[in-house]
Amino acid sequence: QVRLVESGGKMVQAGESLRLSCAGTGRTLSWDVMGWFRQAPGKDREFVAGIDGSGGTTKYAASVEGRFSVSRESAWNRVYLQMNQLEPEDTAVYYCNAGITLGAGWTRPGDYWGQGTQVIVSS
Repeated sequence: QVRLVESGGKMVQAGESLRLSCAGTGRTLSWDVMGWFRQAPGKDREFVAGIDGSGGTTKYAASVEGRFSVSRESAWNRVYLQMNQLEPEDTAVYYCNAGITLGAGWTRPGDYWGQGTQVIVSS
């Protein structure tokens, strides 16, 4: 069974950068579209960024476009989220996902979720 584990979340100051990692086990995920969702207190879970199997195509939510960058190392079932110019509004639990469908603007998640990693951005 596929398992995803996120790491890297912590408290940072506004304007700083942070890199999140997601490691997958269970089977190869090289053909899966993978990415990140987040959920802030009192809000619904929302799409943040996605990357296709080859790593050549990415998709971002408008709120993070130009600040966040998603990448992957498919041979090791690993995906990353580089977050720059962090804002207090980025505070959320960030979840890794595997199997994102290329529809609904890439925002439809797949079946596999990590447990999440907390990011807190203070002003």
